[in-house]
Amino acid sequence: MTADETPSTPVRRKDAAATRAAILKAARELFTERGYDGTGVRDIARAAAADTRLISRYFGSKEGLFAEVVAVAFEKSMMMTPEQNAAAARELLTSGSQATTDGLLLVLRSAANPRAVEIMREHLERNYQRRLADGLPGDDTMARSALLIAFCSGILTQRLILGSRELNGAEAERLVPLLHAALDAVAQDPAS
Repeated sequence: MTADETPSTPVRRKDAAATRAAILKAARELFTERGYDGTGVRDIARAAAADTRLISRYFGSKEGLFAEVVAVAFEKSMMMTPEQNAAAARELLTSGSQATTDGLLLVLRSAANPRAVEIMREHLERNYQRRLADGLPGDDTMARSALLIAFCSGILTQRLILGSRELNGAEAERLVPLLHAALDAVAQDPAS
């Protein structure tokens, strides 16, 4: 090797998909921990070990990134239709994943920002509420699906965020039939 030559180093290929995923993961963690207003694009880029310009490139803006975080956080929605309400009641009162808790924290910690609220509401109405409404029998399904989602949110907030003693532990099992009946009262066709 002459003095002008340098040992060849492997060229590191850029992986756009991995970088995008790292940004999305960091954003979800930070928005959940700090809320929309408490999280900046520089914080997200630093946590993802990425250049801040890549947030604009992949997501358009902080709002666009937040909207995608919301979509991922609420991707697995519970269906509360008459044929699924027994299972939904049991799940609401006896289970709870970190992803569910994180979704609730994302909402609670971002609720002070009107634009973040608008993004979350639009996502819920366009996706979860619409899908649930499509599965309900009878009329006024959008309003009834909104009421079912409110039940779900309230119960999960009481259980997983506030730690309600009555809604947690072995004692909660006795409440499953009551919640099942309440869900069915809204989910079933009122005309039948």
